[in-house]
Amino acid sequence: MKKIYIITALFGLLTIGGCKKFLDVNTNPNNPERVEANLYLSPMLHWMITAPTYDARFVGRYTQNWTLTSVSSTWDRQGYDPSSDNGGQIFRMTYFDFGQNLVDMNTRAEQEQRWDLLGVGQILKAWGWITATDLHGEIIVKQAINANQTTFAYDTQQYAYEESVRLLDAAIVNLKRTDGGVNATILAKTDIIYKGDTGKWIKFANGLKAMILNHYSNKSTYKPDDVISLVDASLASNADDPLLSYTGTANDDINFYAAARDNLTSYRQTRFILSLLDGTITGIIDPRLTRMLSPSPDGIYRGLEPTFGIGALTAAQQPNNFWGYSSLALANASISTPSRYVFGRKSKLPAFTYAQLQFIKSEAAYKKGDKVTALDAYIKGISAHFDFVNARNTDDGQSPTQISAAEKAAYISSPGVTPTSAASLTLSQIMCQKYIAQWGWGHLEQWMDLRRYHYTDKDPVTGNQVFVGFTTPVNIYPDNGGKLVYRIRPRYNSEYVWNRAELDKIGGLAVDYHTKETWITLP
Repeated sequence: MKKIYIITALFGLLTIGGCKKFLDVNTNPNNPERVEANLYLSPMLHWMITAPTYDARFVGRYTQNWTLTSVSSTWDRQGYDPSSDNGGQIFRMTYFDFGQNLVDMNTRAEQEQRWDLLGVGQILKAWGWITATDLHGEIIVKQAINANQTTFAYDTQQYAYEESVRLLDAAIVNLKRTDGGVNATILAKTDIIYKGDTGKWIKFANGLKAMILNHYSNKSTYKPDDVISLVDASLASNADDPLLSYTGTANDDINFYAAARDNLTSYRQTRFILSLLDGTITGIIDPRLTRMLSPSPDGIYRGLEPTFGIGALTAAQQPNNFWGYSSLALANASISTPSRYVFGRKSKLPAFTYAQLQFIKSEAAYKKGDKVTALDAYIKGISAHFDFVNARNTDDGQSPTQISAAEKAAYISSPGVTPTSAASLTLSQIMCQKYIAQWGWGHLEQWMDLRRYHYTDKDPVTGNQVFVGFTTPVNIYPDNGGKLVYRIRPRYNSEYVWNRAELDKIGGLAVDYHTKETWITLP
């Protein structure tokens, strides 16, 4: 902390020692000036999982998880909100919520030989870089968190990816150490995800690295075997899922999606997600339909087409919001309003899941040509997500009944879901089931999947779209010039106000910058 010194004529009459005691106005005798290293941790873990929910209001409209009841809203048209910080929460998390706090925590952890805490800190650093670059493309890495600069140069997405992998490798090394000041009991005090279990943090690092390396699927350097081995070294079951719990009392301790937070009031499920669950694609109604989505007042499940709003649907036909109300007003909702799936006040949210990683393994094995491994991981992914849905519908005393073992088995064994032989498994089946498993919470990875397949790429076997049933907006945002969106512009209040010259160097001032394809999705 910088100390403030006041220069007056009295200065010459004071001794040097007296000057320090009298003028050191930033010294607080009642509070420590040096914060214990692990005290930084829990707020950053909170934002690691919560920040993406803020941006999900916008990314989720690019991925058609949900749409607004109004007509032609900007994000539903693959646009953006000029002069707004909408879509900038992960940017803020990376450079502010983490920012200097993470630098200080890691520095002190290293000084104190707290290798376990340093390992978790390095994972957080990698998480910040990879989520920010996946959302925005080029980001500031080398010059970030430098108090001596007022402008900051952008680095390539390739560098951000390579730095994220380097940090995860370093984290794994540190998390395996038992010397120095390593202490699971101390780490557990502020580790609100894994309670000081370094073994699970190593699994987390491997899982995140698997996800990162699978993003290289369009590159010649893509290595499916590396992805598969990392998934195998990662989460072993749903019990390893990195989940954030919410107490459901104060505002920031309530799930961002809950009725009490009032953040998704005018949002509704889309026709696309409905088509993946109602049998349109698979030929069998998915039991998850009634446990994840919300019906219309007449009891029928419907989804809205993005940009068209409620259209000609009558009041009885309009889909309820995610909390089960038909009106945009939440007059009947309260802090204790129950809700299905991830939309309850206490619904736990993951950084990623075992099910998600199984679909990543399935895709990698499919691309390798190992259909047997691909099918095995595919089935495990579906099964695990059924269990995830059941678990989330118990977090907050929600009303949907649990999916029975018989319901799950009947669905998975259906020919439209699981082929009778591994050779018949399609890429479309893998990616559409992964889409379902990420619906409502895994928006960043879901958008990466859509962009890796350029939204409408064809399945090499069926000739249909990989994401069968996904349609791009017909009235696309005018600044796009007819192109689809591939990135969110950097946070307005910091970059477009204070760092415009550096933004201009990477083309960030162009009105169609959000349509510039990111490096990771290019060949």
